[in-house]
Amino acid sequence: MKLLSLLLCCLLSLPVLAAQPPIDRVLVKKSERRLQIISNGDVLHEYRISLGRQPVGHKRQQGDQRTPEGIYSIDWRQESAQYNLSLHLDYPNLKDRQAAFEDGIDDPGGMIMIHGTPIDEEYPEWYFKGLDWTNGCIALGNAEMRELWELVPDGTLVEIQP
Repeated sequence: MKLLSLLLCCLLSLPVLAAQPPIDRVLVKKSERRLQIISNGDVLHEYRISLGRQPVGHKRQQGDQRTPEGIYSIDWRQESAQYNLSLHLDYPNLKDRQAAFEDGIDDPGGMIMIHGTPIDEEYPEWYFKGLDWTNGCIALGNAEMRELWELVPDGTLVEIQP
């Protein structure tokens, strides 16, 4: 009887899971340290984030430890031994490359990801909460990153605001 009840609950919850609206945008508000998942203009989820060690201003070059600002998209994903789960952003885009060229900068940087926190016995996950500790990436707690990973498909637009 318990098994039948469990099976019935699972079957009834399938339409609810399938009814999750499509995610069409991720909005990062750097000054608020917030990342929002948006569908048709409605914020479905919001997460606290960490940024690069130099959080103010747009990323200009490799090694400046800034998080870029602008419109990007998620172009691939990976499971990472160092950062748990990672969603790669297509930074630098054409606008970023042009700005770097005009400023005489050889390398605008790259490998900007939305990722989890390191799995490290020396520095537990709580250690990173509230710190801007990345080299320019956007970091979430690992449980939040797992949720983001499952909800947001590749190709989703990511807008990063100052």
